[in-house]
Amino acid sequence: MGKLDRKRIVLKIGSNVLTKGTDHISRGKIEDIARQIAALNNTYEFIIVSSGAIAAAKQFVQLEGKEVTVKQALASIGQPHLMRIYQENFRELGLLTSQCLLSYSDFEKEQAKTNIVNTINVLVENNYIPIINENDTVATDEIKFGDNDKLAALTAELVKADILLIATNTDGIYTKASIQNNEMETITSITDVAQLGQEIFGSVSKHGTGGMATKIEAATIAQNAGIDTWIVNGMKDEFIKNSVNDDVNFTKITTA
Repeated sequence: MGKLDRKRIVLKIGSNVLTKGTDHISRGKIEDIARQIAALNNTYEFIIVSSGAIAAAKQFVQLEGKEVTVKQALASIGQPHLMRIYQENFRELGLLTSQCLLSYSDFEKEQAKTNIVNTINVLVENNYIPIINENDTVATDEIKFGDNDKLAALTAELVKADILLIATNTDGIYTKASIQNNEMETITSITDVAQLGQEIFGSVSKHGTGGMATKIEAATIAQNAGIDTWIVNGMKDEFIKNSVNDDVNFTKITTA
């Protein structure tokens, strides 16, 4: 398979995955992601949508207050640190990275959407991996509404991805009955997103602001654009390789 034939994955990584459930960004997890991307580079091209700017800032600074403006300030402080960690770990494996900061309003303007697609395509063609985050200093949607899941889905639609892979801290979406019985049975494949919505419980991660509800909203956007969504446990090592090879339990939301 030549590089022109590669499948395009939009990989969304939540704060809970990047921190491995702790209070600081895990370099080991970012290295794990980089290793997998390097190994899969001939068959898949990756566009990353990454949370974690606020978590990165908390390693360096404590700001008073809980209001959104404080979180925006933390995001502003943390974003360069987050990008530096990505850049250092990816560069060691010969991978080049770039930063793209987007706002939801960008997806409402035709010219902005064209510019985003053109820029991302040029980056990918030149072997740069775009790392996208919401522009938190001017927009508050991720901080308020959801851990970049919707941003990842809108990006996947825009760049005509083949797969939207959402890395989270569970083995996909569990059936409601299995959660009630504490047995955790993954729904491995489903097309009916509305039915999936009936299975979820309200759950918000420690760092992230999303739960399964935002992931189902993202999957709906992706499905309407003809894109499969995979919800995978990113806390586990080699989660991308293992899901591509179907070696682990995860939820695959198909388009047909």
